[in-house]
Amino acid sequence: MNMRSTRGAGALVAVAALGLSACGAGAGSGGAGSAGDDGADGAQGTNRVVTTIPKAERQPALDLSGTTTRGKPLDLADYRGKVVVLNLWGSNCAPCIAEAPHFSKVAKATEAKGVRFVGITRDVERSRAVDFEDKHHTPYPSLFDPGDKLVQRFPKGVINPQVIPVTVALDRKGRPAARSLGALDEGELRALIAPLLAEK
Repeated sequence: MNMRSTRGAGALVAVAALGLSACGAGAGSGGAGSAGDDGADGAQGTNRVVTTIPKAERQPALDLSGTTTRGKPLDLADYRGKVVVLNLWGSNCAPCIAEAPHFSKVAKATEAKGVRFVGITRDVERSRAVDFEDKHHTPYPSLFDPGDKLVQRFPKGVINPQVIPVTVALDRKGRPAARSLGALDEGELRALIAPLLAEK
């Protein structure tokens, strides 16, 4: 798979430096760190970097299922035919907190257009994750993944398993098609989704 940085030719989304650094994998329980190189083009340092995957180079649909923070089963296969936005987060991660209201707003605004949002929380305590969702009025479910078992099922190079927040957009076939390392605001999130909605 060749994930292309938006700094290259044919970019779909512009990249801007992000003032907030990404959190380390332990951020759900209070740890923090800076984003490091994840093996994909351009994703390094504390810059938010968006990468895209051309349709012809996308891997098979992501097979991901589990239990939500509320104890309900969730299977991404049920969302085939929709554009799906996956967001990896932790309740004590400052960039995750900063982007939360933007994700809630865009999730509500795009649902009628065929977009579904699913979080993946790396908190080790379910109650902390639920408190985060309640505080930020999160309108979509989050899979509970304290042991990183779900994170390990992502194709190599799609995410950095040591960093949050990470946002991965899946096309209507369930294939990873775009990824952002670092927090997104409303405009950036809409820009990530728009090309996938336009695909036939």
